Amino acid sequence: MKKIKMIWDMRGGDAKGMAEHHAIHLKEYAEKFDIALHDAGIEEVNDMYTLAFMIIDEKDMITVRDNLRPHRAEYAE
Repeated sequence: MKKIKMIWDMRGGDAKGMAEHHAIHLKEYAEKFDIALHDAGIEEVNDMYTLAFMIIDEKDMITVRDNLRPHRAEYAE
């Protein structure tokens, strides 16, 4: 089954802190709604830009997209 990486971009001086906090809620959401979570966390691009992400099965993409409104998504390895 294909996996999708759902991405939320955080920008500004507190981008890393916001992304870390958002990643916690992504994990909680997956657990609460029984969504197979392959990974969740952050990627720090620079001091002013960090992204939060979750990797899920493609079958759950529409539900997560509609409920959590990620900024973008891409296929994950």
